[in-house]
Amino acid sequence: MGQIVAGYDLMPESTDIDLEAIIAKLPSVLPAGVKLLETKIAPVAFGLMKINAGFLIDDSDESVGSKLESALHAIEGIEGVECVSQTVY
Repeated sequence: MGQIVAGYDLMPESTDIDLEAIIAKLPSVLPAGVKLLETKIAPVAFGLMKINAGFLIDDSDESVGSKLESALHAIEGIEGVECVSQTVY
């Protein structure tokens, strides 16, 4: 059973999205085998902000990565999800 630390950027649909509310919701939408490590709100451009989120992923389930991405895409107000880093832990 290995573990992966992965960083994701979550892009909101607009500047009107409450990113703090999305961060508060993150732990409840994660699939089994994924733990939220950290979050940060970072600027993108012209007042648009994004969420940087770090996850600890148990890779014993081969489909856990796609389950995580599906769960993140399903959050209301999130338009884009991109994995920006992965490290075996």
